[in-house]
Amino acid sequence: QVQLLESGGGLVQPGGSLRLSCAASGFSLGYLAIGWFRQAPGKEREGVSCISTGDGRTYYVDSVKGRFTVSRDNAKNTVYLQMNSLKPDDTAVYYCAIANPNYCGNYDPGQYNYWGQGTQVTVSS
Repeated sequence: QVQLLESGGGLVQPGGSLRLSCAASGFSLGYLAIGWFRQAPGKEREGVSCISTGDGRTYYVDSVKGRFTVSRDNAKNTVYLQMNSLKPDDTAVYYCAIANPNYCGNYDPGQYNYWGQGTQVTVSS
């Protein structure tokens, strides 16, 4: 069964850090482009970052550039999202998903599938 499972969310103060994990079961992440998304209450789901297959090129939306870093560990079949200098506006449920087609072309949620259940990130003092 193909599944993605996010973890690592929590409550953190502004300026703090969290590392989210996206672990795969039933398939290998190493050959897939993986996107990270987030959805805040009352807002649409938005793309945050993507890591491509092959050269492992990474992509970020402007609001997180310089603060978030996406990476993958193929031996652990996991993709990570390191989030530093967190702001209250980063509060959301964070999801990972598989890009379809298999490249980081855009952040249209309709072009991603096998969504995980999400992990809550709350940035508050």
